[in-house]
Amino acid sequence: MPALNRVQLIGYLRREPETRFTPTGKKVTQFTLRVTERWRSESGELKENTEWFNIEAWGRLGEICQEYLHKGSLVYIEGRLRTDRYEEQGETRYFTRVVALGLQMLDRKPTEEPVVSIEENQAPYEASS
Repeated sequence: MPALNRVQLIGYLRREPETRFTPTGKKVTQFTLRVTERWRSESGELKENTEWFNIEAWGRLGEICQEYLHKGSLVYIEGRLRTDRYEEQGETRYFTRVVALGLQMLDRKPTEEPVVSIEENQAPYEASS
């Protein structure tokens, strides 16, 4: 039976991307994305809900994120969900993140340059701690 694990997000970076290396030497860049949904209630009151997503980008895509993205950058991310389980003080905890497969920078420069789009093939990744 076919399966699908795909997520698409448009949002703003919470802080500067951080790059690190896994114990096996693979490079991964991580950042947090803020996605805010706004709507009007039946009474006409403006409502807002913000979700925070942990993003990780591997290999060349991660290098591009580190080089071109900054706090407050507006981006479109396409990827897949990955959940890790770990034990802390005898309690099982879960941590879910988005493994980025594609990225499109949506910020426009004053010169109105075309939007840059980067997409990776199935990026190799490791469980990170």
